[in-house]
Amino acid sequence: MNSDPLKSIKVGICGFGTVGGGTLSLIQTNGEEIARRLGRDITVSRIASRSLNVSEFATSGIHVGTDPFDVVNDPDVDIVVETLGGFEPAFEVVRQALANGKHVVTANKALIAERGNALFAVAKEKGVTLSFESSVAGGIPIIKALREGLAANKINWLAGIINGTGNFILTEMAEKQRQFDDVLRQAQELGYAEADPTFDVEGIDAAHKLTIMASIAFGIPLQFEKTYTEGISHIQPEDINYAQELGYRIKHLGIARISDKGIEMRVHPTLISRKRLLANVDGVGNAVLVNGNAVGSTLYSGPGAGAGATASAVVADIIDIGRHLVAGIAAPIVPALGYQRPHQDLSVMNIEDIESEYYLRITAKDVLGVMAKISRILQDYAISIEAIIQKEADSDSVPIVILTHSAVERQLNKAIAAIEELDDVVAAVTRIRVENFSD
Repeated sequence: MNSDPLKSIKVGICGFGTVGGGTLSLIQTNGEEIARRLGRDITVSRIASRSLNVSEFATSGIHVGTDPFDVVNDPDVDIVVETLGGFEPAFEVVRQALANGKHVVTANKALIAERGNALFAVAKEKGVTLSFESSVAGGIPIIKALREGLAANKINWLAGIINGTGNFILTEMAEKQRQFDDVLRQAQELGYAEADPTFDVEGIDAAHKLTIMASIAFGIPLQFEKTYTEGISHIQPEDINYAQELGYRIKHLGIARISDKGIEMRVHPTLISRKRLLANVDGVGNAVLVNGNAVGSTLYSGPGAGAGATASAVVADIIDIGRHLVAGIAAPIVPALGYQRPHQDLSVMNIEDIESEYYLRITAKDVLGVMAKISRILQDYAISIEAIIQKEADSDSVPIVILTHSAVERQLNKAIAAIEELDDVVAAVTRIRVENFSD
């Protein structure tokens, strides 16, 4: 490992797409400023990519190949950057690099969320660092904020817009009264959404990021499989309009909260007051609101993706590791997930056990007494009504919009099932959770 105080720190990049290319570009563009901060040069010495044009690097001094294991097994490489994405070969590449005693920086949120526990164990055994700031919210340094900047706090809750594609879709639907499928096609044409948009619009990408943030916030193992995930494909423009009428906006949020009952980890469409700064983050932007018991609420906002933003976080991690190397410190000072002694007795709650306020849109026949029947069912399940919107019928059916007071989700599910069984209710009930995020 590099211990010469004058020798440049050598970096190997595995995967040379948007993030890998952005990382090289940023190191080269800002190299002088980085060296001033670090006291040593950072040099990219190896790149592995299956699609790279080798001739482009003929005079660069960078060794280019197709096998990422050539990078992780190179004794001269100090830090390996993994931007391959997915699980294979990314998991084995990172595992082997750590086993070889190399520090690793990754932008791979799925890898950290689903297999991070195993990788952190290898890193700890070998006394090296596995850094992942760029895996959550792109250029926003939310990992450092949670792990270091807010270390004196007990985190009460956090909530974030952590997928730019979903936020772009909901913003376009709200501003231009467009249908979900129409905006999704535009997002794909603009390159915001993949050909298969499932990870983005169904909340899986956000769930990976929320899993990581919740682990750091509350000192628990990574538990992606326990994160409740719900997408936005069922949201209609009329829901956005009714929410606006009630003083809310709809955002696709990742929410984590700790209470006496346990820890909530959930991703779903959410009504939030339009007075909240979080409600006014539009387009492809990301934002995370964190509430600590000492500091109160703090908001972190910025670009959540893109070559420059993500590379900014990758290179910041490289610099952090470089500072340790320059100081002659091998093992990381700050634990990867922030806790030397994680909590072992905190369980993740089932979504049916949470308490929330709810927005319900019920499509019913325009007949006398239907509202009374719905109200009676809600009362039977101890759910009280805060507000009602009932529009004039423009056909044989009428939309009834109800905002409830706080209720246990299990009881609400039973109430919805009973409402949908009414002869006068002609469609499935649309349910969206409501959050006020009181300080």
